Amino acid sequence: MKKVIIIIITLVCILTTSYLLYVLNIIPHPKYTNADFNIPTYISKVDKDNDGIDDQTDILNNVREYIKTKPKYKSKYYENGYPDDEYGVCTDVIAFGLKGAGYDLRELVFEDIKNNRDLYNISVIDKNIDFRRVNNLNIYFKRHAISLTTDLKKIKEFQGGDIVVFKKHIGIISDKRNYKGRPFLIHLANPYQLYYEEDVLGKDFIVGHYRMS
Repeated sequence: MKKVIIIIITLVCILTTSYLLYVLNIIPHPKYTNADFNIPTYISKVDKDNDGIDDQTDILNNVREYIKTKPKYKSKYYENGYPDDEYGVCTDVIAFGLKGAGYDLRELVFEDIKNNRDLYNISVIDKNIDFRRVNNLNIYFKRHAISLTTDLKKIKEFQGGDIVVFKKHIGIISDKRNYKGRPFLIHLANPYQLYYEEDVLGKDFIVGHYRMS
């Protein structure tokens, strides 16, 4: 009887540990595609940089290229705005994704802040850092991008390449989904993050969901 109890306790511990590792995304989650849920993939009619790739696809491709560099989370100031070393923060995922598709957020956000200072509530404008702040990006995208639903139950409305803003974080929607059809998030969240593409949507309140074109 004692051996049975020990076996049961051991199994419970293993299952509990496995569940926690899964919830914490330490154990990778299975990935599915739009096709697995009969969801049409959104293709933008705009090609900002005229490279033959639509904006939506271009942004997602460039985000993937950026995370291939395996940036390490660390907040630093850069004289040229864009990080030029192995470090970065959540907003850099967006900045590099859009830059490769023809959108220079450093310039775009700077011009918008300069012409609409009251909307951003900024006392001192700094072109090299303002575009790397979540709140500023949320204001900018709300004004200049397509605003979409924040309801995660509407899984078809979330497409790879979309931008999702949280209270203090931001990321790009992946073209991969979990078993329920909810998309993964491509992001840079903290120094301890193991994967850049994670099944984390729904763990934090979404304040904005945008599409460039």
